[in-house]
Amino acid sequence: MTRYIVTGGAGFIGSAVIRRLLSLTNYQVLNLDKLTYAGNLESLAGAHAKPNYKFVQGDICDRALLNRIFHEFKPDVVMHLAAESHVDRSIDGPDDFIETNIVGTYTLLQAARDYWDKLPPSRKSDFRFHHISTDEVYGDLGRDEPPFTEQHPYEPSSPYSASKASSDHLVRAWYRTYGMPVLISNCSNNYGPYQFPEKLIPLMVLNALHNRPLPVYGKGDNIRDWLYVEDHAHALCKIACDGRPGETYNIGGRAERTNLQVVNTICTHLDNLQPRSTGSYSQLITFVRDRPGHDQRYAINDRKIHDELGWRPQENFETGLRKTVMWYLNNREWVNHVNSGEYRDWLKVNYENRPKLTGKSQSS
Repeated sequence: MTRYIVTGGAGFIGSAVIRRLLSLTNYQVLNLDKLTYAGNLESLAGAHAKPNYKFVQGDICDRALLNRIFHEFKPDVVMHLAAESHVDRSIDGPDDFIETNIVGTYTLLQAARDYWDKLPPSRKSDFRFHHISTDEVYGDLGRDEPPFTEQHPYEPSSPYSASKASSDHLVRAWYRTYGMPVLISNCSNNYGPYQFPEKLIPLMVLNALHNRPLPVYGKGDNIRDWLYVEDHAHALCKIACDGRPGETYNIGGRAERTNLQVVNTICTHLDNLQPRSTGSYSQLITFVRDRPGHDQRYAINDRKIHDELGWRPQENFETGLRKTVMWYLNNREWVNHVNSGEYRDWLKVNYENRPKLTGKSQSS
């Protein structure tokens, strides 16, 4: 029975991975999560009753705790998703990003290596350390440049992406120097159910439902490739099981959209699913001053994971976004529980006090 440690398993992507692993057979799953502001065990409702699931609240920087977990649980696979992940938060306060994303990854790598070194040869060769990263490590793409491949140089722009680039380099070094069987994956922007409402899509849905402004940076022309979280979870499990040690796999959704296109599409879905008393939700769009170092475009070439592992996204952006909007409409209790005082305070600092730009809302 394969035994998985998933770090950050109460987060948005980590909980999707655990839900997928628990839906399959012959997997034991240990979820290690610090339960910071974005960690929510309600995203794993029902998991706690399963005999093949265990939750441990703890910090990946706690080496003594990691040693105990490896010794007692005896994992075959580590899927490392624990990370600080919001660009705006990294600009306002980079300390947590350096501590968790760099120091935490280093500490986890060391604990994993000590455990791996002592395994018998058959288990040692089968062990995998899968580090989940982001396409933001590659930096900015021009509008006409080809999408990122796994060979694209690293050019991070924000404290967040720089900290993730650093952690990628550490993981790669542990493979080259120590021979530990590692895997790295770099994904595009995720969206879907259970996403913390600081990210673009849930923020816009929830603001619209409360008739609040829909803040869009700059002109809204920054382009992202959007990946439905359940497709991402499927890809991560494929990589952990079948990926080649030492390799990197890019995971994309084949859905490039400008931020303004995304927001307008959300408004269209809400107009159809829960109309306002007067007018369209798009009338709430408000353009605000751009954030520092805002990359213009990200795009992923996912040919490698398709050719080697047979993965491709099953959800297109239109169907995935509609499912996402409907999920937030139908799960108000989850949303209410997530909206803690800390989250509301951060929204006020980051958006309500951000200077507005002149000009009216646009449509696309």
